[in-house]
Amino acid sequence: MPASPLNRREFVKKSAVTGAAVAAAGAVGSGTAQAAERAPEHHRKTWSFSILGTTDLHSHVFDWDYYKDAAYSDSKGNSVGVARVATLIKQQRAAKGEHRVLLVDAGDIIQGTSLAYYFARVDPITSGVKHPMAVAMNHMRYDAAALGNHEFNYGIDVLRKFEKQCHFPLLGANALDAKTLRPAFPPYTVKRICVPGAPDIKVGILGLTNPGIALWDKDNVSGKMVFPGLVEQAKKYVPRLRALGCDVVFLTDHSGLDGSSSYGDELPYVENASNLVAEQVPGIDAILVGHTHVEVPSYTVKNAETGEDVLLSEPYCWGYRLSVFDFEVELEHGRWKVTSKTAQTLNPNTVDEDPEIKKLLQADHQLVVKYVNTPVGTCTEDLSAAESCWKDVPIMDFIHQVQTATVKAGLSASDAALPLISVAAPFSRTADIPAGSVTIKDIAGLYIYDNTLYGKKLTGAQLKDYLEYAAKYYHRVPSGTKVDTATLTNANNFWDYMYDTAAGVSYDIDIAQPEGSRIKNLTYNGTAVADDQVFVVAVNNYRANGGSGYPHIASADIAYSSTNEIRQLMIDYVTSKGTLNPADFAVTNWRLTQNGVAVF
Repeated sequence: MPASPLNRREFVKKSAVTGAAVAAAGAVGSGTAQAAERAPEHHRKTWSFSILGTTDLHSHVFDWDYYKDAAYSDSKGNSVGVARVATLIKQQRAAKGEHRVLLVDAGDIIQGTSLAYYFARVDPITSGVKHPMAVAMNHMRYDAAALGNHEFNYGIDVLRKFEKQCHFPLLGANALDAKTLRPAFPPYTVKRICVPGAPDIKVGILGLTNPGIALWDKDNVSGKMVFPGLVEQAKKYVPRLRALGCDVVFLTDHSGLDGSSSYGDELPYVENASNLVAEQVPGIDAILVGHTHVEVPSYTVKNAETGEDVLLSEPYCWGYRLSVFDFEVELEHGRWKVTSKTAQTLNPNTVDEDPEIKKLLQADHQLVVKYVNTPVGTCTEDLSAAESCWKDVPIMDFIHQVQTATVKAGLSASDAALPLISVAAPFSRTADIPAGSVTIKDIAGLYIYDNTLYGKKLTGAQLKDYLEYAAKYYHRVPSGTKVDTATLTNANNFWDYMYDTAAGVSYDIDIAQPEGSRIKNLTYNGTAVADDQVFVVAVNNYRANGGSGYPHIASADIAYSSTNEIRQLMIDYVTSKGTLNPADFAVTNWRLTQNGVAVF
């Protein structure tokens, strides 16, 4: 059994914190007392402690790539998985003292790998099995975790089951019950760090999640939960933590720190608001940042009201890094005051995986390895996604074929008369379906998200707007200038997963032209698309609900919807056909041009 945080030797003082949705305050266990810790009370004036932070683990337990069925590797030498991070955490606790270290996560825990899918859909935790991430994080003795937006991908029932399996609270001060507007999860928890010969240091940990959940997982949360802004809820709860006597207020935010929103004005709340929280809400000492999958070792924001510095750190994702916040505090008039704080990130790629986690979860890992290597059919030729971000390649047409066929079969008689097209994004440039045997991992590596399928209605004018928005993905390259694919894409932080191509219509993207004027020769069955022509568009739920801020699609009428994952539909397609043959679906219907001249 994984070690419970209550099984540690502890300096326990039960907190009197109350509230219907508030987790009981805990105590941080002690290691061996040092001579300095036995000093008389009148000598105990300073103390130090640390808060360690992870984020966006996305169910990476081991240093393993299920899509490649091999040890994880990338060009930067990163490792993945909490098993390695656990070793770093043990080192930190050994160096600083068990009772001087807290451990916190900033969300996106239960989605993102084949392991996550297996325990949500194949052998779901709702049937009684334990989630490997709960087992691992309980063993690592987490003190708290914020809810990430991907926690809601498999529905609230799966999330609630995961919550029950965790020996630490899942925090979400801005995840509210839609009917009562009361917290649906604990907003905060309070931890006590025992200081021999002096009062405990009370650390309040407030958790905030992402408002985008209301869009991205609309099907799972609509009418059940609402998600107000981070700043708004922090203004409510930070003063409450101070009123409870917290000496240190620490936030764990599943929200980036640049003030941007991928969904434009679809929501009145900022997606990446951690910098705004630091600036606009007084009383915060530090923030663990998540959601944006970047490494920010240490970043300081000055609070506009108090002038105090707020310290932020984001430890990348997948267990690539561990954030370490180090605090120095001093006792003044019976209360602890922060006198110094620093942050850094540590790289776990030089340490071994925790052998106890390996022992606890090796059997689960092997179950998933066996699952992803299950053959589902064959393929007549190798299908690669390496050029999918600038060429119309057959592997993307496979996605379009499945989406189109599925939506077509589910349309009403009236909507079936409308022209049907598909839009999809190149999620992975490394995806490859080999010639010969095709396994689940081959398809999962192409479609890495657990999206479901919609059919939505757009007019011809709206479709052109949609494709113009997608064309922002490319830098402008004037005619006569050589196109370098290494620098062609990701203009304005418009990432691969945000870029949709379309099938069923033909068009050119003129990258010599400015944004908004790039879509040329848009036709359907050889005829120019009319502004008032109505199309049914096969599209994933993330995009259909407003993800990435595409115009028109979120408010468009629904012609079809399904709870089946697109990835599983693709697996079923190959299983039913027996053979995946690009001759059945591959059509070159879009291209990049410069002033009308094809680039490739």
